[in-house]
Amino acid sequence: MSLIDGLLPRPHEPMNFRFFLQPMIALFFAVRDFRRDEREGRSPFFLALLTGRGHRRELVLSAWKSVGKVFVLAVVLELVFQYIELRVFHPSVALLAGLILVVVPYLLLRGPVSRLI
Repeated sequence: MSLIDGLLPRPHEPMNFRFFLQPMIALFFAVRDFRRDEREGRSPFFLALLTGRGHRRELVLSAWKSVGKVFVLAVVLELVFQYIELRVFHPSVALLAGLILVVVPYLLLRGPVSRLI
């Protein structure tokens, strides 16, 4: 099974709730973190990430702290799905699913959330 084949047909299969729930949780964390940044007087996330040379590590660790548990949950759910439906484990597909369903939405939404709110 290739990585792409492992992800594309899945939204119409059992456990498809994760395709909607996990990005929504990532959106929740993006909004929460934006509000915390605003309250503490920090620059918007991507601007700070691009220009804050000494603070990039702190920003990345803060973002990982927010989405890390959800990422792990996404990977575990994907592995459970694989075992139930396919009777096999593909860890690389599970990691990619976690990145696509949680980390990418968080990173993409944290910046625009600052403009919307």
